[in-house]
Amino acid sequence: MRVLKRDFYPQDLKPLLIENKINGCVAIQVEQSEEETIFLLNLADEENIIKGVVGWIDLRSADIVNRLKHFSQFEKLKGFRHIVQAEPDNEFLLRKDFCNGIKALKDFNFTYDILIYPQHLEAALKFVNLFPDQRFVIDHMAKPLIKKGELEGWQKEMRELASFENVFCKVSGMVTEGNWSSWKEADFKPYLDSVFEFFGTSRVMYGSDWPVCLLAASYKSQLGIIENYLASFSEPEKSDVMGGNAQRFYNL
Repeated sequence: MRVLKRDFYPQDLKPLLIENKINGCVAIQVEQSEEETIFLLNLADEENIIKGVVGWIDLRSADIVNRLKHFSQFEKLKGFRHIVQAEPDNEFLLRKDFCNGIKALKDFNFTYDILIYPQHLEAALKFVNLFPDQRFVIDHMAKPLIKKGELEGWQKEMRELASFENVFCKVSGMVTEGNWSSWKEADFKPYLDSVFEFFGTSRVMYGSDWPVCLLAASYKSQLGIIENYLASFSEPEKSDVMGGNAQRFYNL
């Protein structure tokens, strides 16, 4: 993990975006604190390549409405995420206090990023069913077990999740779910095929997962996986996946 044990700032990312003809990004939380949310918003104010921020707020708080009112003043704050994948309770998403927080998001036009592992998909299905008017996106395709080549169970539940029109999916984080030192683009094709079949090109968005992707791939090589996969798609479809859907979802 030593490659990640340093600070990463917009000035580290900006040359990579310019080199790869990407004109903006969304910064996603990694620490579960309001302090980090403010930190990311300050970076976004200083650097225009950050078009939006997905922060963290304690959605379980009894004071959630007042906290959301406070954060609604920040134009670049687009939504929130909780690191559900790290919660020991596989049904964390269904907690009454957590759902109370999710219920409040739509009144402030905030999105919610769902960060889970495959074992959380059953709860995620029940969860999204409770909130038909809330915009959700599944981060990292729910982290399928690519290294083990496991497909069937993940595939079945992702198909069901895609039946909810308010649920989007990010194609990101694949290289770190594969074999870090010997992955091949072919390893990811069955998972990409499934996501595009289920969600279509209007509800799939590219994500780099930078700098975490550096554990297994350079920025350019992880981007190449998606670009090569999309080679046969139409230009409007490519445009949607590589930016248009994120613009619409996050209201960038």
